[in-house]
Amino acid sequence: MNIFEAYNSTKHALENAGIEDYVFEAKQIIKHITGFSNSEILMNYTNALTQFQQNNLTAIVKQRELRYPLQYIFGEWSFYGRDFYVGPGVLVPRADTETAVEKCLEFLKDKNNAEVLDLCAGSGCIGITIAKEKPDSFVTLVEKFSEAARYAEKNIKRQNADNVKLLIGDVLAGDGGDKLYDLIVSNPPYIATAEMDIISPETRYEPETALLGGEDGLDFYRAITENYAACIKNGGMLCFEVGINEVEAVSACLESAGFRDIGIKKDLNGTDRSVYGFKHTEG
Repeated sequence: MNIFEAYNSTKHALENAGIEDYVFEAKQIIKHITGFSNSEILMNYTNALTQFQQNNLTAIVKQRELRYPLQYIFGEWSFYGRDFYVGPGVLVPRADTETAVEKCLEFLKDKNNAEVLDLCAGSGCIGITIAKEKPDSFVTLVEKFSEAARYAEKNIKRQNADNVKLLIGDVLAGDGGDKLYDLIVSNPPYIATAEMDIISPETRYEPETALLGGEDGLDFYRAITENYAACIKNGGMLCFEVGINEVEAVSACLESAGFRDIGIKKDLNGTDRSVYGFKHTEG
């Protein structure tokens, strides 16, 4: 079997398994097993796969047919141009989340030595990305669960993010809120209890603790705005990733906690994905 034949067979297998983005995934799998870039694949598409590569391909496709996340199979995934370790016990980095990162970087553009807090940090992809893009900042990650925290620790080392520290703590208890920050960002669990039954097959493999946001999906938004509003400097920003149809409710949480100039940022698909607000005190 050559590379071109492997790509076609993989594409058809994924399509038959009901995987929506089967073309993209087939390309990623071929890149993974060959170690080739897109251009190298085009130049070498008639090359035969080794027996090891064929065995690896078969194993990956079988796992994907069971809808096991491709990111977990690879053990890493790209986020904002960097590769992060991921696996069972941690939420998979998603391109939609880059929307929140972009808003945060826009806010921090003219700020020097900014203090940043990333709540419900998981793999650390948000906070670490901010730290790497804004190297004079100081970023604290807060993550409760040891499985996810292990990935955050590995990713801090992988990215040589010396300006990032990890705090094992509970966001619902306000951990990490003992100093003032220029920016607090969070992609918290936000799926409502009733919606857990209709999530995608891949998402079922991800930790429920990183997904379930309570009866209405808003538990963490309420807790964060209440527990951490006092930890934001005057003029500072709080930025959330939000689920579909949660924009109004999260905006109301921010407003009730005293945030002003509340805004919304859409992702590349045109979906409202981030809600942010600014703290302005009188005087």
